[in-house]
Amino acid sequence: MDAITGPSLKDAFRGFMSTYFTGVSIVTSVDGEGRPHGLTCNSLTSITLSPPTLLVSLGDGSGTLEAVLSRRAFAVNLLHDGGLRAAEIFSSAEPGRFTQVAWRRSPHTGLPLLVGDAYATAECELAMTTVVGDHVVIFGSVVTIRNAPANPLLYGMRSFASRPRLDTREGR
Repeated sequence: MDAITGPSLKDAFRGFMSTYFTGVSIVTSVDGEGRPHGLTCNSLTSITLSPPTLLVSLGDGSGTLEAVLSRRAFAVNLLHDGGLRAAEIFSSAEPGRFTQVAWRRSPHTGLPLLVGDAYATAECELAMTTVVGDHVVIFGSVVTIRNAPANPLLYGMRSFASRPRLDTREGR
């Protein structure tokens, strides 16, 4: 295994990260006029349990980032294995994303929740941000969680997958 440095490092890094499978989420928020925004995101990390805090990384200049910063709140929607179409819609520049998925506003925060494609959601208040390269790293204090058993949608090797399977038999 040879070390890669210099001009090829960016492509090598992209290839390196593509081999790491992650769950797929859609980060949502609303702008100052109440319009929903969202994008597919697999840059999601739990930071601490006390207080419950998570981290998402959003590309600089995205409408969703602007909404998160303006509203100072966001939701993370974890997609189940039937959420592939939503993941693709929200990873595109296609307008009218929210007209193509089932969603509702949270009664707690007013944030958009993807009720048809997500098996779990976390609603967060913006705790802090930091800029790293062309992304803004956002720390969110979790205020509400919804969770139901489901098989997660995964992403790695530049494609979507739906393994491992959740064993729903009693005691498993």
